[in-house]
Amino acid sequence: MQHLPILPVLIPMLVAVLMLLPPFSTTLNRQRAISFVGVIATLAVSIQLILIADSGIINIYQLGNWQAPFGIVLIADRLSSLMILLTMVLAFGALLYGVAADDRTGMFFYPLFMFQLMGINGAFLTGDIFNLFVFFEVLLLASYALVVHGGGKQKTLASVHYVTLNLIGSALFLFALGIMYGVLGTLNIADMAVKVRTLSGADKLLAQVGGMMLLLVFGLKSAMFPLHFWLSRTYSSVSAPVAALFAIMTKVGIYSILRIFTVVFGDHAGELANLAGAWLWPIAILTIAIGAIGALASQTLRMLVSNLVIVSVGTMLCALAINTPESAAAALYYLIHSTLITGAMFLLADAIAEQRGKVLDRFARSRRMCQSLPLGIAFSLAAVSMIGLPPFSGFLGKVMILQTAVEPSEIAWAWSAILIASLMGVIAMSRGGSTMFWRVGGEPNFCEMLPTVKLVAVFFLLAMSPLLVIFGGQITEFTTQTATQIYQQAENPHMLLPSLNTKGG
Repeated sequence: MQHLPILPVLIPMLVAVLMLLPPFSTTLNRQRAISFVGVIATLAVSIQLILIADSGIINIYQLGNWQAPFGIVLIADRLSSLMILLTMVLAFGALLYGVAADDRTGMFFYPLFMFQLMGINGAFLTGDIFNLFVFFEVLLLASYALVVHGGGKQKTLASVHYVTLNLIGSALFLFALGIMYGVLGTLNIADMAVKVRTLSGADKLLAQVGGMMLLLVFGLKSAMFPLHFWLSRTYSSVSAPVAALFAIMTKVGIYSILRIFTVVFGDHAGELANLAGAWLWPIAILTIAIGAIGALASQTLRMLVSNLVIVSVGTMLCALAINTPESAAAALYYLIHSTLITGAMFLLADAIAEQRGKVLDRFARSRRMCQSLPLGIAFSLAAVSMIGLPPFSGFLGKVMILQTAVEPSEIAWAWSAILIASLMGVIAMSRGGSTMFWRVGGEPNFCEMLPTVKLVAVFFLLAMSPLLVIFGGQITEFTTQTATQIYQQAENPHMLLPSLNTKGG
């Protein structure tokens, strides 16, 4: 049991390496089979991790038994365990959709998919920001290849912007790490949280610069304004299973902001307390605004969903700007909803495009789709949930965030931005849906029926929205305890520096 925290990193890595070797490297069916085995095994481990975390245990894994803060540390607390489980549920749905021919469009789809999971899981589990950088690079290297998977001019253009911006982000990340290590002498998150409280003078200013550079890097990963412009082009050009898996990518940035700027630069950071607080409010409002405007201007369903991802990022940043355990808990619930429904919408957009021939997913008149009934039902469920209308999880998540705004200024900014963006989302989705399903002429062209596995994958992820409502009590209780534990770690960072299997929050 004590080795569980490393398995979400180790299993995808070993599976990916195995698929690069004969006989798996030469047979697609074998790669499919072993990929599913790897994803299901990692999903089982993530369920076990979250059950352990729910008992209040912070499972700290020290590689090579080197003691923190000098060794490599993985931390499986409530937050990281939740993010790992979310990643694996999303990955299962994306992989299920991908087996229906999408994996034949290029080589090495499955190894890259597993390397991507390795990087994402490692980023959620690591206990120091240097290894956060390392896992960022692992997931980014895999994502660079997945962006251009299958080839095409549009994918190549999107990859140039995506790779260039992320290389700049990686360079800034390294500069920030150098500054923080030079000032604090450590990059272990818990140890940084202890030492940052004693800084003053020039050291404080340097740490402030390093902290703001980290916010810039995490803002680029999460696609917050004004670092959002890469997302729409990238997400709308990649293949459906890759876009669905990328739904968790922006959440890596949100997770990093929550972890670093609560534990290290939170309320107990001395002269550097709430370092990002003054910036998060305007950034959150502008991110929501630019995403909502982009949604209204979108001409394709993929572009519309991509812009609504930006709106969801701004919504979560609003909750983090409020900076209370209650708002963090609401942000986590909304994060779960947003990730799963966004993944479903990208898969659905691809399924609709397959049925509309040359028109693809553009908001233009076309012939009726062969399977308009199941796709229409799926679109209606996804649209209502993603926009945040009752009775689905998007509505519940937004209500929880709005309820945590108690100050008059918070109420004015959060309620106005979120509700107006929701209205604009309703308009954009209504226009898109009515165009694709009602503005049709004549009988459908001859087209192949969608493979059943694709519809199963779409409805699998869509089913998570009503389940988030049905089991809302248990889930919100877990997210509340998770947020409380994070704020406890900010108050007492030594919770993250003990021996293995330590009790906490």
